Amino acid sequence: MSANPASTAPEAEQPTGSGSGSRPRISKVPFWAQIVAGLVLGVLLGWIARSQDVSWLVTTLDQIGSIFVQLLKLAVAPLVFFAILVSITNLRKVNNAARLATRTLLWFMITSLIAVAIGLAIGLITNPGSGTGLTPKDGELSETKGSWIDFLTGIIPTDVITPFTELNVLQIVFMAAVAGIAALKLGEKAQPILTLSQSILELLQKALWWVIRLAPLGTVGLIGYAIADYGWDLIGKYATFTADVYIGCLLVMFGVYPLLLATVAKVSPLQFFKGAWPAIQLAFVSRSSVGTMPVTQRVTERLGVPKEYASFAVPFGATTKMDGCAAIYPALAAIFIAQIFDVQLGIGDYLLIAFVSVIGSAATAGLTGATVMLTLTLSTLGLPLEGVGLLLAIDPILDMIRTATNVAGQALVPVIVSAREKILDHDAYNSASPSPIDSFGGDDRDEIRDAEPKTAVPATA
Repeated sequence: MSANPASTAPEAEQPTGSGSGSRPRISKVPFWAQIVAGLVLGVLLGWIARSQDVSWLVTTLDQIGSIFVQLLKLAVAPLVFFAILVSITNLRKVNNAARLATRTLLWFMITSLIAVAIGLAIGLITNPGSGTGLTPKDGELSETKGSWIDFLTGIIPTDVITPFTELNVLQIVFMAAVAGIAALKLGEKAQPILTLSQSILELLQKALWWVIRLAPLGTVGLIGYAIADYGWDLIGKYATFTADVYIGCLLVMFGVYPLLLATVAKVSPLQFFKGAWPAIQLAFVSRSSVGTMPVTQRVTERLGVPKEYASFAVPFGATTKMDGCAAIYPALAAIFIAQIFDVQLGIGDYLLIAFVSVIGSAATAGLTGATVMLTLTLSTLGLPLEGVGLLLAIDPILDMIRTATNVAGQALVPVIVSAREKILDHDAYNSASPSPIDSFGGDDRDEIRDAEPKTAVPATA
């Protein structure tokens, strides 16, 4: 009896003229829906694991999430190196390359200043450290520390191997930049190396895409373990601070960014989010700007930014442009920790926070978490580093929205600069859709395309 519906439904969907042996086309679940399903399932499994004290489920969720993040990190070091190297050499194909690079850096700084100002304003209004019940004794000294001396001296590696084995992204960026500039100076003599680097970069992107497609499964593990390990009571202690971080990031993403797009770039903000959504949702789950970088670059190109410029701006932004991790979060965290330790902050301290956020954002280096940036901020202000331990408990929950904000900003600035420099392809921008980006090789386009009917996302004029 159940065979009739199964046999008649596909016939209605089967295209005319297909052979009798062809299989009916089965609608695939859209990637965004897979992510949402992973979030829901993760919360459910995490709640079951914690409420029923199912230890094996907690361990399983932890392993699934850890393996997903580990796979992303596996590609980080070579991906950053070759992406930066290739992006610098690609600038030779762009007119006014120095001007574009300068404008990109300037807009990175402008948006970071706006973001840190919003973070400070929210923190001063809500007083996130008051009434939490937390005391200085609840904190623990962070094993990861950041100082200006460490930051400046740590840029230059002692050898070429250690930065890759210890995943020091800042040092990898330095070596890649030196190699890229040297290649530019050598000209044609460096062409074999550039060709090899481009091939390796495409190989890495292809392999990383396979990992990205595991994001729904990784979501189950990461969210599930967060709920199972931390629980709602712990989150309740940080309710104001957590809400502040999310509100601040959402204000920047859906308030500041649309305003800049409409007034500075003079393009549709809604169209931007339609095109950039695949990168933003992946960033929310993966909590890695660098891991999301290939998708961010693709959506940026799809939004009409010239490929040669996007291949420079996006990798550069993935390692230095951190409105969530390096602007909003440290501003709120500094106020939160100062209130817990009963330290009064003045105008000069708030200016220091803004300065650190703009200049020191490269310390976050696009990896999951913002501990180095926070310790850099605290050490500059003279606040106890034990305060970092107070926030590590809920860091994964905060890091999701922080990274999503980072990636949105990394796609935003190239669009603004391209529009201002009149090199933005407005036809491509206006026709960008929220469908998932195809694989980097292009051969899996149909396999991962959004399953909604093609007419569901019409191109706008």
